[in-house]
Amino acid sequence: MTYARTEPTDQEPDIRARPPLVREFLLVAGLFLAYKFGRQAANGHVEEAFRNAGNVWDLERALHLPGEGAVQGLLLHSQPLIHAANTYYAAVHFPATALFLVWLYWRRPRHYVQSRRVLAALTGAALVLHLLFPLAPPRMLPAAGLVDTGQVYGPTVYGQTPATDTMANQFAAMPSLHVGWAVMVAVGLIVATRSRWRWLWLLHPALTLLVVVGTANHYWLDAIVVGAMLAVALAVFRLPLSARTVPARQSRPDLRGSVEGAPVPAYAGGGAPGAFASAGPAPSAAPADGADAGSRAAARAGAAR
Repeated sequence: MTYARTEPTDQEPDIRARPPLVREFLLVAGLFLAYKFGRQAANGHVEEAFRNAGNVWDLERALHLPGEGAVQGLLLHSQPLIHAANTYYAAVHFPATALFLVWLYWRRPRHYVQSRRVLAALTGAALVLHLLFPLAPPRMLPAAGLVDTGQVYGPTVYGQTPATDTMANQFAAMPSLHVGWAVMVAVGLIVATRSRWRWLWLLHPALTLLVVVGTANHYWLDAIVVGAMLAVALAVFRLPLSARTVPARQSRPDLRGSVEGAPVPAYAGGGAPGAFASAGPAPSAAPADGADAGSRAAARAGAAR
């Protein structure tokens, strides 16, 4: 029989799975720059972006999605709260994702490689959608009736004139990479760690979703679309399993000190408690029986004489 026991997985990182640091730094930096320049190339298209915004807004109403204004109304009840939401939007997105990758690289190299692939695929697909479907955010859409909280209460990462903003493409609302990256950070940390508190990482994408909607930077559909794209990326680049326990082979000695897999004497069979089955058929007893028969025959012959 084989007895399985569970043992904690090794806490030490698998150094062999860690890619070269310089190569990874250049790769991630190159991907980031390619994305930034790609967004800049997608800038403009003002009329198309506003036309798409009207279509998205109408589609959300047709789908009976909750109005973005309901979330913003809650934030606007407190100026410190709306200021905190703007700060979260501006200051957490990139640093949280960068720290996530750095920690994985150092402590969970195998998870790092797969997570980097997922983020790269998601970001590249998002860039393609930005190019094909420019979209003005709800803060610019008159029909939404929402406040540009970044401009009114601060801080903001966008210029006051979106069409000539040289720092960011403000017509790239679909999909929301704020939400996509936040979900990936939470999923990656939940899979790569073993703490009972690891599920609290889900608060990051939950807060991010409320922030991007409440500050009128994204529609609900922006988050829904990026969630679907992330699901596809995770299906293609599967993360390593969160092996909290690993099966281990345990040898169980019998009452006589035998170890599983070692030869067991024939006399150990017979259903004794804790005994193992015989490894093969019992040796033949014919020679001994024959010797006994010969002795008895000789004794009878002597008595006859």
